[in-house]
This record gives sequence, C-alpha cells and structure tokens, in this order.
Amino acid sequence: MPEVDLVFPRAWVEFPDPADEDQVFRCDLTWLTSSWTCIFGNGCQGIYKNRPYDGCCTLGAHFADEEDEQRVAGYVEKLTPQDWQNIKPGRKRWVEKDEDGERKTRVHKGACIFLNRPDFEAGMGCALHAYALRTGIHYVETKPDVCWQLPIRRTYRNVKLPDGTKYLEVSIGEYDRRGWGPGGHDLDWYCSGNTEAHVGVDPVYVSSEPELVELMGRPAYDELVTHCEAHLKSRSELAIHPASRNA
Repeated sequence: MPEVDLVFPRAWVEFPDPADEDQVFRCDLTWLTSSWTCIFGNGCQGIYKNRPYDGCCTLGAHFADEEDEQRVAGYVEKLTPQDWQNIKPGRKRWVEKDEDGERKTRVHKGACIFLNRPDFEAGMGCALHAYALRTGIHYVETKPDVCWQLPIRRTYRNVKLPDGTKYLEVSIGEYDRRGWGPGGHDLDWYCSGNTEAHVGVDPVYVSSEPELVELMGRPAYDELVTHCEAHLKSRSELAIHPASRNA
C-alpha cells in the first residue's frame, strides 16, 4: 500500500499537566494509538532510495541544545570497537556544523558517523543504540534527542484566552514529513505514514512509553494512557490511523 495522505481526520485530547498548572498537553490520539513501529533493518527503505540501509540516519542528527550534546558526548567516550564501526575517524571528530552553523553529528562516507554499515561484524545500526542494548540501559539516555524522539514530535505554543488567561500548550503528535521542514517532502520514503511500518504488536503509547515519559513526565503520561485506552475502546473511526487501517 502507498504512503497515506498527510492530511486526514485526527482525534486530539487536551488535559492540564498534573505536574505544572501552567501547562496543558495536547495529544494526538490517532497517532498515539496507531500500530506504527520502527522497522529499521526489517523493511525500512531509508529516506533516500540510493541509501536504503541508512534508515533516517543519512543526514546526521542536530543537537537540541548544549546539554543534549554533552550528554551524548559522555556515552561516545564509552563506545568500543565492538559498538562502533567508525570509531577511529570518530574519535578524531564526530561533531560538525551545518550551513547555518548549527551543531550536529558528523556525516562520514555518506551517513551519520555513528551508523554502523551492513558489513559491520556486530551488525548495522546506530552505535549509540548498540551500546545501550549491550549495557542494558535505554537508548533514550545514549542517543541525541531527535533520534530517540522520532517519529514522535513535541512542540510548544503560547496560548492566550479571551479572558486574558495564558498557558503553555505542549503538543505530542506524529513527526510526519512536514516536521523535517520543506525538505521533508523530498524524502524518497518515510515511515510514519507508511503502511509497511504500521505492524506493531502494541500501540505507540505503549511501545514508546520510555520516550513519552521523558517528553511528558510520568504523571502526564499516566493520564495520557487513560485517554488512549478510552479512545481505543470507543472504536471511533478516528481511533484508527489510516496507515494502520490499510496495513
């Protein structure tokens, strides 16, 4: 089946952040109850057809901020040749700047320097992810923020109501092609709206619990679970992501 259209009816829920009275969460139930799952190495075609084994790692990863980069740097120091195919060039330099001066992981031989290629003895995939698996910690700790968040997207909006009340709206939704900016429409393949990737055993809000807890906090996540469960039980047409339905 082809990738579904970007625009389709969605169901959203809003609720106050239990841990912060000045924040309101706005969550895409249609996405969070979908059957999407990462299929890297199991059908993922990569964002560019000439590099099908890269997944979404071709361009390297931009750091969210200095804290993000420093956290990753601590784990880079712990990587061994068992984890990282490009450890020799990576030890010399694993960070670069893009054309706008933003810091990101270096692109080496056509893809992120942390991407182990198919000919690597320990297997292809992210070296920081491999380290997490080997040591028993979650990759949320080891990888750049953008890497473990995809394809979940957190955005912020300041809201002012007619009565003058203000709050920060925190949206949790699908990181579709548009999240990549104008260039997202030029990607040759993308997973979030593709039926091939909607084959998960558990819905996203269950399979991505560690990521969502990190993005929202445990109290807000626990409330999100109640809304997702109620939404699934309703069997509303909006409870089914079209890519999940077509899969």
